[in-house]
Amino acid sequence: MLLEVKNLSKSYEKSHKAVDNISFELGIGECVGIVGESGCGKSTLARSLLRIEDIDSGSIVYKGNHIEKLKGKGLSAYRKEVQAVFQNPTASLNPKIKVSESLIDPYKQFQDELDLKHFTYSNKRIFIQQLLDAVELPHSVADAYPHELSGGQKQRITIARAISIEPKLIILDEPTASLDVLSQGAVLKLLSTIQYTLGTAYFFISHDLAAIHSISQKIMVMKKGQLIDSFPKEELFSASRNSYTKQLVSYFE
Repeated sequence: MLLEVKNLSKSYEKSHKAVDNISFELGIGECVGIVGESGCGKSTLARSLLRIEDIDSGSIVYKGNHIEKLKGKGLSAYRKEVQAVFQNPTASLNPKIKVSESLIDPYKQFQDELDLKHFTYSNKRIFIQQLLDAVELPHSVADAYPHELSGGQKQRITIARAISIEPKLIILDEPTASLDVLSQGAVLKLLSTIQYTLGTAYFFISHDLAAIHSISQKIMVMKKGQLIDSFPKEELFSASRNSYTKQLVSYFE
């Protein structure tokens, strides 16, 4: 087991729990998808897992180690293995620097601690070319600035940056929401390929059940801060599903 979340709760106001007593497990190389309407607490859960937000109660256990109170070097080591891709790639990329500098940044930060298995670093140029190959972008993109790229290309760059240090887990928070339909499909296919090639686990957050279903092995449904349903993807259409899940399925169909 890679990640175990137990009874996690997070409140911004005493009267309202953004995340209410959520528990789940995520295995090595597995994609767990969590779906729910806007405001249900999905992104708060993502920020809690990334340690951007401190939790109120419960535990986050990564590879057997509690991470909810990590600081300093311990937190840095966790972040080396757990990366993120967010909804808006434009906001994730520094507009003042070229793509090549964005791509190399995680490697520069953690290079003394890395033991890469898939990518190899002999020099900066070749390393960046490997990353661009992995996300099916031409090498010329390395010299571009973010504003010169399409939304789909920018999201592929954020994915390349996330996989550059070969993390064990990537938190995907609405990674296709800002893209057109064609780009959404291409990015989802790319994520599936990377999962197979690198053995990367995903925690995939979306309001789009079709996207969740396309690459997840397990699906969880969240409503008003609570986890109300959890099941293998093959059981999505089971009669035993929660009534809210059935409502989401009706839109999916």
